[in-house]
Amino acid sequence: MVGTANNGRMRHAFSVVNGEQEVGLDSAPPSNAGSEYGGFEFTREDVYALLNERMKYKNKFNYKERCENMMDYIKRLRLCIKWFQELEGSYLFEQEKLQNALDFAESRCSEMDLILKNKEEEMNLIIVELRKSLASLQEKLSKEESEKLAAMDSLTREKEARLTVEKSQASLSEELGKIQGELQSANQRITSVSDMYKLLQEYNSSLQLYNSKLQTDLDTAHENVKRGEKEKAAIVENLSTLRGQYTSLQDQHNSCKAFVDEVAKQKDALVNEVASLRAELQQVREDRDRLQLQVQTLTAEVINCEELVVKSNELKERCVSQSNQLEILQDQLDAAQNKLRVSDLSAFETKTEFEAQKRLISELQNRLEDAELKIVEGEKLRKKLHNTILELKGNIRVFCRVRPLLPEDSPGADGKVISYPTTTEVLGRGIDLTQNGQKYSFTFDKVFMPNASQEDVFVEISQLVQSALDGYKVCIFAYGQTGSGKTYTMMGKPGNPEEKGLIPRSLEQIFQTRQSLQSQGWKYEMQVSMLEIYNETIRDLLSTKDSSRTEYGSNGKQYAIKHDANGNTHVSDLTVVDVCSTREVSFLLDQASHSRSVGKTQMNEQSSRSHFVFTLRISGVNENTEQQVQGVLNLIDLAGSERLSKSGSTGDRLRETQAINKSLSSLSDVIFALAKKEDHVPFRNSKLTYLLQPCLGGDSKTLMFVNISPDPSSLGESLCSLRFASRVNACEIGIPRRQANMRSFESRLSLG
Repeated sequence: MVGTANNGRMRHAFSVVNGEQEVGLDSAPPSNAGSEYGGFEFTREDVYALLNERMKYKNKFNYKERCENMMDYIKRLRLCIKWFQELEGSYLFEQEKLQNALDFAESRCSEMDLILKNKEEEMNLIIVELRKSLASLQEKLSKEESEKLAAMDSLTREKEARLTVEKSQASLSEELGKIQGELQSANQRITSVSDMYKLLQEYNSSLQLYNSKLQTDLDTAHENVKRGEKEKAAIVENLSTLRGQYTSLQDQHNSCKAFVDEVAKQKDALVNEVASLRAELQQVREDRDRLQLQVQTLTAEVINCEELVVKSNELKERCVSQSNQLEILQDQLDAAQNKLRVSDLSAFETKTEFEAQKRLISELQNRLEDAELKIVEGEKLRKKLHNTILELKGNIRVFCRVRPLLPEDSPGADGKVISYPTTTEVLGRGIDLTQNGQKYSFTFDKVFMPNASQEDVFVEISQLVQSALDGYKVCIFAYGQTGSGKTYTMMGKPGNPEEKGLIPRSLEQIFQTRQSLQSQGWKYEMQVSMLEIYNETIRDLLSTKDSSRTEYGSNGKQYAIKHDANGNTHVSDLTVVDVCSTREVSFLLDQASHSRSVGKTQMNEQSSRSHFVFTLRISGVNENTEQQVQGVLNLIDLAGSERLSKSGSTGDRLRETQAINKSLSSLSDVIFALAKKEDHVPFRNSKLTYLLQPCLGGDSKTLMFVNISPDPSSLGESLCSLRFASRVNACEIGIPRRQANMRSFESRLSLG
């Protein structure tokens, strides 16, 4: 555990600080020799030994000895933290050097790569142009040769085709004469058929007239029959003659119908014959058109053959000239290939140098990654040591969260009034405010910038929430002016899972952890209560009785706050509900949010007008070890402080504002008394401070969120909130104590 520093002198071992005499070797980087703590260095084993060290006392009632040992232990912890900060600074310096070397190597590599690419592009362009010209010339030459051969072949074919065309033209003219004669005879037959068709139509019309006449005669006969029935006795002989005439007429009518059917059949036959004649005529016309088209195409081919002969002569002349050009281009191609060989050699040398630079860059990147890993490990260890010191000192931890700028903020708000230092000591923990040209700096356990998500915030407090399952009292409360984002931090945005607040996320984690611990024999029972302090009056938000607002609460009860000897807190007649799942708690949270007092002011559209207190009491038993734990999780959304000149409150809003400011002022008095370690702490000045007494002055793990608005018009209130948070962070409330014992306890737990 002893190493040699770079300046040649021996450094002290960590065992010397512990009062031992061990000597060993260590390879950790040396610390700065000029630090106020000397040239001490630590190994990983030293740090873990320091964290796991247990205090040994000769007499456990000798509090002076215990305080001295504790101060010595804290001094060694501070010494270790200082050494880690110096080590982190050396790592950052080495990282900066490596980064500079990496940037320089990358710039050189990029320059060489750019030069190589430019040369390759130039040579590729020259080669591509030469290859294109060669290919085009070869293509033109082959095309012209093929065209020449095709022209000669087509010329011989045209000569043969001319003879065949002349023969076919003579035969076609003869066939055309015959077809024209047949066409004339077919036209004559068509005219005779059309005349006959007209005669048949006239005869058919006359038959229709005769049929209509017969029908009229038939109608008159019916009338005569009717008259004959009336004069039956007188004209019996006339009736018989009329019946004979009717029979003869009926026979004539049937014969006429048969004749009409025969004529219709003849007409259909004539129509079919006319259709066949028309089809034959159309075929003859199509044959004539096809033959005329062949004659025209043959005439055009003869003309094209004559033009091809002229073109072939021109192509011969062009072929000779292009052969000369091809020889010239071949010489140019040989010269370009020689240049390409030279450029390939230079490119190979450049590529070799580029690979060497690339290997150097990869080596520098590996060293940089190692340095970053060491920095991350050092930061984790620093946080662990810092949290250990805070728990030993019993300080209230403070997180600061700055909400984003909103559209309704004052015009010209550019966020420059708030800045965040980037030095290693306060990175992520510092915040600066500038007012009237004067800069105010504050440092807390964690500072969340406006872009921090709800998940980022919960990750930082998840281990604190886990402590409630381990048997600790845990209290988290949000403080700040109205409209600074306290309710959003604690409750989130309803209906949006990504923007859930700390309360629903904490409950999800607790129920998930309870499920995972069942395999280890743990069984938990959980109870929930919710209340609000409105105008110094306690209201039960889970009461199912009459919801009318009275002087004492939601149903006329006067709730009283009581503390027992064990530091537990009870609220009389308060509704306590057993819960088994996150869904049940979410339902209760919705019920409480609808019952909570909210109102509209000039500073906030939905301003909380009361202090909201959510309490989860946890009772756990391990059936394997018979160990029991009692934990309490208090999550509190305080009402926002506001100035009457800005909020414009009147009537009920005015009375609410006065009550809120009075209770927050009492909280400030309690913090001042704790910071000064006064004998009397005024917890009883308000119901809020009296309810929070176990969290502020007992053995609880307490965390405060101070919410800040970046609006320049709210800078005064933001400065007051940060000053108050600094005083809270300096308060020592005692070392947290775990409530764990063997299995013998009451079923219901008290409010922590």
